[in-house]
Amino acid sequence: MRELQDQGRQWSRHAARYDDLFLDAFQPGVVNPVLGMLDAVPEPGRKTVADLGCGVGPLLPHLVGRFGRVIALDFAPGMIAHAQARLGPDAERVTFETRPMHDLEHLAGQLDVAVAINSIVMPDVRVIDRTLRAIRASLAPGGVFLGVVPSVDAIQYHTMLLLDQALDRGLTPEEAERSAAFHAEHHYYDFAFGRFAFRGLRQKFWQSFELEHRLTKAGFSAVELDRVLYPWDENLACGADLAQYPQSWDWAFRARVS
Repeated sequence: MRELQDQGRQWSRHAARYDDLFLDAFQPGVVNPVLGMLDAVPEPGRKTVADLGCGVGPLLPHLVGRFGRVIALDFAPGMIAHAQARLGPDAERVTFETRPMHDLEHLAGQLDVAVAINSIVMPDVRVIDRTLRAIRASLAPGGVFLGVVPSVDAIQYHTMLLLDQALDRGLTPEEAERSAAFHAEHHYYDFAFGRFAFRGLRQKFWQSFELEHRLTKAGFSAVELDRVLYPWDENLACGADLAQYPQSWDWAFRARVS
């Protein structure tokens, strides 16, 4: 509980600058398959969707007016406030809840669609497993869980490209490794356990195999993975010099309830 309260305060503190500090899966130039997955939901006007860990609300404009009922949940009050401000008058069409994502008993069996965009990032995997079980229980039979999680292997891919770039400039292997680690900000990461720590925030980064494992462990079926592709721009270190290479990514997924 203390960990959740601390992280809630930290996320609230960073809410005003969230778009400046973190990649936005909905910004122009990003290829995000979750939007197509949402478009494929039949008869959305008759269904309930929940944006779990809504953050500052970048997904909500895609949900309001399309789904019959929209719920937005986040444990950080500052995030909820910014999400409401983003929507303006449309905020009245959304049920906002300030609570952790594992606290969904009141929604048991009520959701047709649950979406979590870069919010399944709790550093304690026990909390992740508890959260995924709670989301599974909140979905009605035939319900679908869509989401995006940050990819740790994309950081390693970026590191590889930065290393090659440094070697091509004539640096020694040792110099090239130091340069790549610096630009890829390795000091924020624990690669062995997929953890990221930044200005008081603590997050989980994912490998694809762990995502499949934990979704299946929580009781989801028909797990499908895809990638959110990010352009090589100023949001990624030395991005302008890497434009000829395949894009960096986060993991997208769709999982169903039988």
